[in-house]
Amino acid sequence: MKSESAPGTDVSPTTWPLSTQQRIDRDLGDCARVLREVHEHDGYPVNWPGLPEAWLTTPSLVASWVAELHGRVAGHVVLSRSAAGDAAPGLWSARTGTGATAVVSRLFVAPWARGHGIGALLMARAVTEAKDRGLHPVLDVVASDTAAAALYERLGWRLLATAERQCGHRG
Repeated sequence: MKSESAPGTDVSPTTWPLSTQQRIDRDLGDCARVLREVHEHDGYPVNWPGLPEAWLTTPSLVASWVAELHGRVAGHVVLSRSAAGDAAPGLWSARTGTGATAVVSRLFVAPWARGHGIGALLMARAVTEAKDRGLHPVLDVVASDTAAAALYERLGWRLLATAERQCGHRG
């Protein structure tokens, strides 16, 4: 698992042929279906949750968004408070002396919708929200998820450390 820290610069996209909005309860079924597609295509999440809708709505949820492309849910991201097992908040705190973080997680984009900047757009929404709340966004990523790691690197995120993955990690 790698832990990452958001860049200090604005990563907000300028023009996109799609929309994002705050996730609402009626989006959860579509999000779970897209998550199933992603799991079957990429193996994310590593451990399929028994209740996908509950997994998408973590107890520590701060905010969540969906992206739509051509009127269909195409992606998802969550911003939450840190929880046991999140490596990045502790690493950030140890490095900077501050614990004011928010965890970006549950980011996924439907295989059919890739190549439209959806991942970058959703990351920008989460980063902006965290910063608006006075929090520094961080995330953990499984080291074998090279596509996600490449996206974060392109967006300017910095590697904090690598660590062994703990069972039950929320991903």
